[in-house]
This record gives sequence, C-alpha cells and structure tokens, in this order.
Amino acid sequence: MRIGKFAESNELSIDTIRHYMDLGIIIPEKTGGHYFFDEQCQNELEHILELKGMGFSLNEIKTIFFYKNFGKLLDYEEDSYYRTLFLDKFKKLEEEIKNLLLIKARLKLKLEHLSTKSIASTHMMGVDLRVLDFLKCLKCGETLILQDGIINRNQIMDGKLHCDCGTDYLIEAGIVKVGEQESSYMEQSFESQIQEYIQETDPVYLENLQKGLYWSKRKLDQVDLHQKVLLELGSGFGFFLRNIFKDLPEDCLYIAVDHSMEKQRFLKGLLEKTGIKRRILFICSDFLEIPIKDQSVDLIIDYTGTSNYSFHHETFLLHKVDSLVQSNGYLLGSYFAFKNFSPKSKIAAKFRDNFTVEKIKENIDMLKYKPFEERTSEYVDKGGRYEDFFVTGEEIFSYAFFGKR
Repeated sequence: MRIGKFAESNELSIDTIRHYMDLGIIIPEKTGGHYFFDEQCQNELEHILELKGMGFSLNEIKTIFFYKNFGKLLDYEEDSYYRTLFLDKFKKLEEEIKNLLLIKARLKLKLEHLSTKSIASTHMMGVDLRVLDFLKCLKCGETLILQDGIINRNQIMDGKLHCDCGTDYLIEAGIVKVGEQESSYMEQSFESQIQEYIQETDPVYLENLQKGLYWSKRKLDQVDLHQKVLLELGSGFGFFLRNIFKDLPEDCLYIAVDHSMEKQRFLKGLLEKTGIKRRILFICSDFLEIPIKDQSVDLIIDYTGTSNYSFHHETFLLHKVDSLVQSNGYLLGSYFAFKNFSPKSKIAAKFRDNFTVEKIKENIDMLKYKPFEERTSEYVDKGGRYEDFFVTGEEIFSYAFFGKR
C-alpha cells in the first residue's frame, strides 16, 4: 500500500512515517516516484511502537534494529551490552519518572523475557547425501565417491570424498574442505566481534548496508526458489544467509562458500540452533576452487564477494566462476564502488577498475546478465574500524544488481 493508506491504517500522520523512513528504521520499496509499504514495513512499525512504548528514543530504536538485523540468529539478546540497553532505561524511568507505571511494567516484562530466553532445539547440518551428485573433482572433473563417512540422518558429518584420479577432499564437521585451510586464533568470539562491529562502524554506513539487505531480500522473494541451487560467494559471518534462511524452501540447495573454516563453523552452528531444516552445503575453499559441477547453479549471490576479491586481484571474480552457472541463471549482487580515489587511496591503482560502477556494469553485461532492477546507495565518507578500506577524502557507495540472462 502507499504511504497515505499505510499511515491511515496505523492511525499515524504521513509526516511521522516519513520521519521513520528518514531515520532508516522503516524501509519501504520505491518504484518510480512512489513508496510501497508491505508486511515487513508493518512488522517494523509495530516493533517501533512497541519499543517507543518502553520509552526508547528513535536513535536508541535504530541501534536495536541494527542488532536485530545484523545479529540475526545470534544470541545477541543474551549478551550483557544488549541487556543493558533495556536495564538502563528501566532504572532511569524508575528513578526519574516514577509515575509512568505502564512503561515500567513493559520494560520489566522485556527484562524478564531476556532473562528467560530459551534456546531452540538444534538440527545438525552436514553434507546431504543428495548433493553428492553436484560435486566434482577439480583435477579431472569426475564425480566424487564417499569413503569412511560418518552419517547422521542422511547428513555426512565427517568423511572423505575420493576421486579415482587420486584426489581427496575431506568433510569435517559437516563442511567440505578443499585444500589445507589455515586456522587463525581468535582473541574474541565472533558474537562479540559483531557487537563491536555495530558499535564501531559509522551509523550511516550501517544504514546503507541495512537498506541494501532489505532490497536484496525483496528481490530474492521474486524468484521461485523451489528445487533451485543457489551459490553465495563469500558467506562470511552470514549477514545475508541468516536473514533469508527461514524463508528458503526445503527443497532448495544453498551453497555457502568461504575460505575461513572458523567462519563456516560459526555460521553453521547458528543455523543449527534454530532447529529449522534447510539444505545448506558449506564449502571451505578459495573462490577459484569450488568443487561443484559446471552449469549446476540457478542463482548466484555475489554479496560483496567480488568486491572483497578485487582488493587483491585484477580479474572480475564472476568471470572466474561463470562456468558453474546455468545459461539462464540469475545474478543477485552487491558491489563497493568509489565515487573518487584519493592520492592516498588504499586501493592499488591496478585494482581500481573493479571499484568503479562503470566497470562493474560492463563486466556484468559481458556475462550477458540483463537487469530486472538496479540500486545505487547514498555516498558515505567514513566507515569505521572494520570498514577501513577507504580514506579521508574518498566517498564510496554500493551498486546492487538483480537480473537474469
């Protein structure tokens, strides 16, 4: 529905809705010159009103929304900092506004909820026996055979995938490993790293990421994913996968590729704790060593995977993995682009082409993808401790693409 109807149905003014949009806590779809508000917008508005009823300011609500979206499926509601957001407000109202008993009661209920939050039953994820046909030997291209497998409910948890040419690939904790991936010692948990990421990243930068995430989720909703194979390049902490996980059909295969075994274990563990059964194939490998058969992917998700690859390579990553995608495949991608490069830029001159929107579009066009929709974010001039790939004087933005060939 349009903004007037949306405001009227919620008994709010249009100016109030526009203010929430300006803050980035309600993000409607924009088509042409009009905004359209869907069920997701309604859910966000109800959450805003719930938190306002507890006395939170709109800026405080924005921080909570960052946790809700970037901490999806994490136990962020159980960490001390997140609980303090609610506890401090409770104490302040109790001390300063003792007559607002209704707000006090609502906060008390919320605090009780946080202290008694139950953990969902787990569902162990491994390599589904049905996906073995998608895998191939990188050396000779032949099908792999399972040896010495430990199987639990049709999920291979540990074992070895063997090829007659003598090549072997290990399955460790339900994750396919290609080559010897280095393990890195982590001084802090991934959960605390994500908390720190939200706290130490510029809010405008986070707003851009969040808007892009909403946009990408909505584009994916337009594709019938039943019996489809999706490949994500660089699943990382799983920002994208964790936000679409429960909406994936059970007969869809989602292949999550990342070179970090620790991040794959972390992401897999989070998804297992939901108790939701979905077909996820975790592969720990470099992008150029993904052991799946040619033309087996229906939709490729390039959520900054190519951009991260471009920090150290001149080749546009999608060209290197194009053989894996079907001739009528979809592309859902998001890319870092620079408005300008500073003389002190951290991006080496030979790598800069792939950080210009013109070159990004040219490469996507060379791969014969035709856009259904494109999106360009606002410019930002600072990131933070974890997003420090651009320097003072540079402005960056994200270019998102959704299309098919």
